[in-house]
Amino acid sequence: MPQGRLEHANISVTDPARAAALLIDLLGWHKRWEGPAMNGGHTIHVGDAETYLALYTNDRVRGDYDKGSPLNHVAFVVDDLATAECVVTEHGLKPFGHDDYDPGRRFYFFDWDGIEFEVVSYE
Repeated sequence: MPQGRLEHANISVTDPARAAALLIDLLGWHKRWEGPAMNGGHTIHVGDAETYLALYTNDRVRGDYDKGSPLNHVAFVVDDLATAECVVTEHGLKPFGHDDYDPGRRFYFFDWDGIEFEVVSYE
């Protein structure tokens, strides 16, 4: 059976630079690539050496997504949950849904476009 891993996800956001800054500060990622994209769009890839998010926009991206449409959330693992929460707050976003159950502690937040993210720590 083939073995695989997630390489990237491509999500539409209204402001890729703003979203990239959040992910760089939150996860210690870096900008892997930036440039023109399909349909007159613009994309920024942020991630580490193996995994990244492609942050795409064009003149049709409006944001204000409904919860669960088309995805429920994107989750990140961090080594310092308290500092991660401070980063989210410093970017003007509001953490919620704090919980502590096996296998880890977590919180959630919505970005400026209504995309939900989960931040979890297993330490």
